Amino acid sequence: QVQLVESGGGLVQAGDSLRLSCAASGRTFSSYAMGWFRQAPGKEREFVAAISRSGGMTIYADSVKGRFTISRDNAKDTVYLQMNSLKPEDTAVYYCAADYDRATPRISTSHYDSWGQGTQVTVSS
Repeated sequence: QVQLVESGGGLVQAGDSLRLSCAASGRTFSSYAMGWFRQAPGKEREFVAAISRSGGMTIYADSVKGRFTISRDNAKDTVYLQMNSLKPEDTAVYYCAADYDRATPRISTSHYDSWGQGTQVTVSS
């Protein structure tokens, strides 16, 4: 399995930006499609964005499309989530996840093999 560590969360105001990072170690990072998910208090974990192994294909939840950008640097074993125009409803714990031996990205949590511990993002109005 790959180990994942998220960073970059924090408290920001509506309209601000944040960039989350997820550093991987263990197995070959380029073997994994990667995803970002989030979970708000009292709600189920939901899909945010995902990226293919090569980085050439990305998919987004409708709620973040046009505001968030997922990217990866396979040389640094890191996946990023650039979040712009943040809204209070983006407040959640954000998790990165790895989908082993999968070339193209998927949206279901059940497809992902490894998860990070999460990083808190709080957006005040």
